[in-house]
Amino acid sequence: MDSSYSQIVALIWNIADDVLRDVFLRGQYRDVILPMVVLRRLDALLEPTKEDVEEEIKESGVDNIDEGVLKDITRLSYFNTSKWTLNRLKSQASDNNDILYDNFVEYLNGYSENVRDVLRNFEYYTKARKLADNDRLLSIIERITDPRINLTDKNTIDPDGLPLPALTNVGMGTVFEELLRRFNEENNEEAGEHFTPRDAISLLAHLVFEPVKENLPKIITLYDPACGSGGMLTESREYLLDLGVRSAAIQLSGTEINPETYAICKSDLIIKGVDPSGIHWGNTITDNSFSDKSFGYMITNPPYGKSWKEDKKKIYHEKMLLDHRFELTLTNYVGEEEVLDSTPRTSDGQLLFLLEEVDKMKPLEFQPQGSRIASIHNGSSLFTGDAGSGESNIRRYLIEKDLVEAIIQLPNNIFYNTGISTYVWMLTNKKKDNRKGKVQLIDASQAFEKLRKNQGSRNCTIEPYRTDILRVYTDFVEQEANEELKVGSKIFDDDDFRYYNVTIERPLRLRCQFNSLKIDEMLYDSSDIEVSKWLYNTYMDRVFSGLDSEIPAIKE
Repeated sequence: MDSSYSQIVALIWNIADDVLRDVFLRGQYRDVILPMVVLRRLDALLEPTKEDVEEEIKESGVDNIDEGVLKDITRLSYFNTSKWTLNRLKSQASDNNDILYDNFVEYLNGYSENVRDVLRNFEYYTKARKLADNDRLLSIIERITDPRINLTDKNTIDPDGLPLPALTNVGMGTVFEELLRRFNEENNEEAGEHFTPRDAISLLAHLVFEPVKENLPKIITLYDPACGSGGMLTESREYLLDLGVRSAAIQLSGTEINPETYAICKSDLIIKGVDPSGIHWGNTITDNSFSDKSFGYMITNPPYGKSWKEDKKKIYHEKMLLDHRFELTLTNYVGEEEVLDSTPRTSDGQLLFLLEEVDKMKPLEFQPQGSRIASIHNGSSLFTGDAGSGESNIRRYLIEKDLVEAIIQLPNNIFYNTGISTYVWMLTNKKKDNRKGKVQLIDASQAFEKLRKNQGSRNCTIEPYRTDILRVYTDFVEQEANEELKVGSKIFDDDDFRYYNVTIERPLRLRCQFNSLKIDEMLYDSSDIEVSKWLYNTYMDRVFSGLDSEIPAIKE
């Protein structure tokens, strides 16, 4: 990382330790500092046009604001209609924290809807109240506007007379992502839920785009149905930019269920100057947010082993599945096509994300290059469910439709909160001729380099072996892994993965043994043998035809 970026990151990191300690839990620092960094960046870019915006508001009136005009003035996708900037809040602050809080809220409410949406999902109004109540709101404003932290796009001089370079959108994105990485690694218990390591994301981006980089469509649509803080999308975008793809030709879309990580993702895009309108807050399983869209490329790391029992209530009416994304058309034993409910067991919903991706593949008539998917899963997606189960039907559909290009086993312990085996599913609806009817299995479990220091469960990186994995995949070759070649590969026919569960029915066979004693005892009721013997000895065969007339005598 550039030394100027490192200096900015270090100064901002110190704000968390100096200002938030004893007010927020350490795991909450991220959701206080990151929004303030975003606000400072937006604030800095809006400052040069602040007077022009105020003049426009004065002329048109507060009730007749034309958002398009304000965006034209700022030349940005956002604006602020309040009279405040962070520097004005700092310079005009009184000793009354309530007044400062009210002014700060007025400042926040002045932003355009796309920024306010981020603040709401960060629950930043509540956090600002807590900062004010603990006499820290002014402190954090003063620290984030420190002249030694240049988050503007202009060169400047610090109080010591040293030059501070301008921060471009790319540079700002680098700073933001480095802060996010540090916060997530420090809070690694939950990091894996929304933060995939950069080396794993880079591998997926290369696997998706490298084989087709010479034949990309004019408009590249990229989707992540479990986008978390947006690492998959932004890393893929950076890869495409490095290939020479125009920024305007890249359209990003994603869905995230956690409000804080959704806000982080949207913030990251805003400060990079990327349109964030394709990012949705919601539940991919229950909300088909992109029902009217399809995508050319998809990269994701959906949650593993996460129960969707409560979600099931929303996509079923009684026992009828209402969501057609999770229905698959398969051929039965007599050659007839059947539409089957293919949902997996409720204890693990990761295969539902795979079905969502397959449902959103762009048809060849709209993208002749074909759609491509890279999706990380644990072993459950490969091994659970017997023939006829939802999991098996999903795998059967993918194989029979010849969508699976390769499955790549990654090393253990490359994620922050789990050490289990993980696998990359590579899917496409347009295989090369030599791949048709074939599935490549790649073993990259030994392709890692140990880290000097563990980061939660993460103790290794695959970065040094990314090229080797990519070569084996793109060359479509078989090879045995050894000390020099850490990556193994085997190629199978689709039919090698077919199997049936057959129930063999046979006649019931019992073993019996007869003797005179056992046959004689069959005459009597074993629960009351003495009474039974007396009745038979007294009345003989009449016991079988009825003894109603003898009841008084029997009682006697």
